Amino acid sequence: MKLYGLQVFHKPSDSKANLQKGEYDVSSFGYFQRSKVQEFMVFTGQVLVERSHAGERKSVKEQENLCHVYVRSDNLGAVLFADQEYPQRVAFTLLAKALDQFVADHPRRPLPSSESQSYPALAGLLAKYQDPKQADALTKVQSELDETKVILYDTIEGVLQRGEKLDDLVAKSEYLSYTSKTFYTEAKKTNSCCIIL
Repeated sequence: MKLYGLQVFHKPSDSKANLQKGEYDVSSFGYFQRSKVQEFMVFTGQVLVERSHAGERKSVKEQENLCHVYVRSDNLGAVLFADQEYPQRVAFTLLAKALDQFVADHPRRPLPSSESQSYPALAGLLAKYQDPKQADALTKVQSELDETKVILYDTIEGVLQRGEKLDDLVAKSEYLSYTSKTFYTEAKKTNSCCIIL
């Protein structure tokens, strides 16, 4: 899972969306491609915010990536560029937090274009949310449940393998009488209706 960029736009009702702040992680791209990728993200973010209505959240697929967009009723919009594996719920949580942080830090909006520079709060959010399991409590709990489920399945498979080995031992045993072996096999048949897979 990877996040590539996080942007905040001001969207006046009668003109183009203006980039207010943006932070990018384009380190996974080639050195000479990075500026073009960032430029494309700014253009795509601007188009998506302009074509979204107030209060709208949507995800748009672009090749093997997703662009998550959230436009608030106060004419602020945010765009997150992520790969397809990134959880959508966490992406929209990040967008809402980014917009709340921007409003808290910049009560005077829109910002003049000369102030559209680096924004440490966005950079911090982008870095924190690179791993959604660490940033989002619900995702962390879900991954822990998935791990527990895998351990439980491994334990059940271990018991079944042990049970198969026990069958082999009973069949090969010279010390058990014929009636004991019959009792074991009949008990196993009777209990087989209760096995949960």
